[in-house]
Amino acid sequence: MRDRFALRIFYLISFFLPVFGCAKINSPSGGPKDIRPPVVTKSIPENGSVNFRGKEVIISFNEYVVLDRISEKLMVSPPMSGKPRIFTRGKSIRIGIDEELRDSTTYTFYFQDAIRDLNEGNPINNYQFVFSTGPVIDSLSVTGNVYSALTLDPPENTLVMLYRSLEDTSVMRQLPDYITRVEPNGEFRIDNIRPGTFRLYALRDGDNSKNYNHPDEAFAFLDSTIVITPERNFLPVKKDTTAPVIPAATATATAGGTAGTRAKVPVKPPVTGEYQLILFEAAKRERYLTSSSRPLPYKLTYTLSLPADSFKFEFSLPEVSGSPYFIENNRERDTMNVWLTDSTVYNRPQLESIVRFPFTDSLGAVSIKTDTILMRYVAPRAPRGRIAKRVPYNVNTGHLSGSIRPDIKITFTAPTPFSRIDTSRIKFYEISKEQRINIPYTLRKDSAVSWRYHVDTNLNPGHNYLFIADSAAFTGIYGDFSDSTGTRFTVMSPDLFGKLTLNITNSDSPVIIQLLENSEKMKRERYMEEDGKIEFPLLEKGVYRVRAIYDLDGDRKWTTGEFEIHRQPEPVSYYPTEIEVKENWQVEQTWDLEKRNFKDFKLQKVKTTGP
Repeated sequence: MRDRFALRIFYLISFFLPVFGCAKINSPSGGPKDIRPPVVTKSIPENGSVNFRGKEVIISFNEYVVLDRISEKLMVSPPMSGKPRIFTRGKSIRIGIDEELRDSTTYTFYFQDAIRDLNEGNPINNYQFVFSTGPVIDSLSVTGNVYSALTLDPPENTLVMLYRSLEDTSVMRQLPDYITRVEPNGEFRIDNIRPGTFRLYALRDGDNSKNYNHPDEAFAFLDSTIVITPERNFLPVKKDTTAPVIPAATATATAGGTAGTRAKVPVKPPVTGEYQLILFEAAKRERYLTSSSRPLPYKLTYTLSLPADSFKFEFSLPEVSGSPYFIENNRERDTMNVWLTDSTVYNRPQLESIVRFPFTDSLGAVSIKTDTILMRYVAPRAPRGRIAKRVPYNVNTGHLSGSIRPDIKITFTAPTPFSRIDTSRIKFYEISKEQRINIPYTLRKDSAVSWRYHVDTNLNPGHNYLFIADSAAFTGIYGDFSDSTGTRFTVMSPDLFGKLTLNITNSDSPVIIQLLENSEKMKRERYMEEDGKIEFPLLEKGVYRVRAIYDLDGDRKWTTGEFEIHRQPEPVSYYPTEIEVKENWQVEQTWDLEKRNFKDFKLQKVKTTGP
């Protein structure tokens, strides 16, 4: 009986097993990846409607959509005092408006690429929804470009604002009448404007107030008002379309056939708009003590927000008699180092110091402030069971190793001030196979700090040298001394370098010519008071850029802008292309500086689009 029951179970399993196998679900294979953005099917009200009095806008699409960083990307022009409520419901986006809208005003909602389909994240690029509370849609526009002042690169996260009020204080206290965000390539365009006279500004808004209310915010302004009329930049209202369009400049593409991976497409070169705005950060004006520290038991450091200039920057120890210290200010007079020289003083774990420095009060007036600062130092504990080794007086000899440039400046630097340098223990030799020749030299103390010395000697290109410093050649003010050291080096031949000569024309002012590496790190600079030739010899082979700063105020440095006195930043320009320099090669170029604030798009650092 039991065997018959087992046999029946076996037959049943054998019968149903193929059926279960046929019901297995497999993922669909093949088919192209969906790269189409959502398409608007309808909206309430219609895009471009007039006499709108509602409290909600509904925009429907042909598929489910999501909102990507909508709070960052959405721009409403003119701005609303409170953010509209925006959320998705099924295949629709709903915009809730809680405040009273202005009469006879055209509102534009710029979504940028915030609206994306649910499955693939394909965006609708530069989508705008427009309606008017009056009988007509304002259809004028203003275009332009924004560049960072010193680099002339397109800035990130920057707003462009139009104000009907022409007072300078309006941009600091009121919301703008029209607003948009600068494109990654520096372009901007504000649409749906009514005729009138306006002020035009750009702002990197640090506190999301849409006001220039802090000097650390980057800002740009035009020197004059702009007049917008129907004869200039007319722009008809664009209706929604059911045809999907992917702009080539900002579309994303699938990379390598891997699902979910998107390749970033470079931003197109900007179209030159009517107005150019140069974004700058105002120079710091508030004076205060930025920091105080005691990195070593015998070293106290104080720093200022701005150089002291003609103001006092002084130090004292009220609880200590005499002057068991000496003070060194850097050349800019914004940093003061105090070296304590008495061990009974610097061995104290805390010291009460008094510092006098320039300070800007709440009314903007500068006075000398006296502050008492407690300076603490806790010595690190030595590991148990270990005897502390003597720490040598480590003197840095700069680039004296391997191959050095023929124009190298040899310096000796130390972590603490020098007390004594025994030149009898320091030797420079020229070496060859046959002999070793002693090379004379002299030491020159740095004019600003006591922990740096300069070496003056004659070294011939293509020759080999030996530097030797015996033990205790260098002694610090705290009794520590250097160990013995020695290094061989070779002075490189000038034939291993190239030379760049620039013939400067049409500068119309003194200019600072800066030679930049490809990353725009400054390598060298020259000052020119008039047109002529300028040379950059002994250049390593590589690719360089050249920037000119028009020194309008003659202070031999770049000066930023100041809105309160309507001063624009000093203009700059870049040589149109990169310049390649080769070994034992001379490059000579003529550079016409008539065009200011110029930088070719190929040289600009532009953020690419894509997720």
